[in-house]
Amino acid sequence: MSRINQVVRAARLGGSKRARAAAAVEFAVVCPVLVLILFGIVEFGWMFMVRLTMGNAAREGCRVAVLQTTEYSDVVARISDIMEPTGITDYTVEKTDATVSNPMEVIRITLPYSSASILGGFFSDLVTDLVVTCSMRKEGMAVSEDEFPDE
Repeated sequence: MSRINQVVRAARLGGSKRARAAAAVEFAVVCPVLVLILFGIVEFGWMFMVRLTMGNAAREGCRVAVLQTTEYSDVVARISDIMEPTGITDYTVEKTDATVSNPMEVIRITLPYSSASILGGFFSDLVTDLVVTCSMRKEGMAVSEDEFPDE
């Protein structure tokens, strides 16, 4: 068999033992980096979804809070309905009541980053809480003349 045929045959069979060993070492070096990048992408996507869900929950809770006959328990129930599909229950809800001087209802949802993270906060020790705030004008509140002067 000629030398060219031997080289072609060796290439077809996977190359020399040295080439296969080098490929295994390269894979061992690159694989953890690729897995880390993959988990980072998954973690980012999950946290993005959680943040959007919190924003929707705050908005829906605020929509309930601005009604005249609403109690705090109604607001919390609406927020928990929105947050339920994520399986996250470790959030806190703060509600600032509207007054005549400030007719805005404010809903603030706070969630510890480590309880929302899939990896338990492995990628970020700097982020402590996810916070979302929504505010809307309370229905039926008196409007001061300073806000809408006569034309």
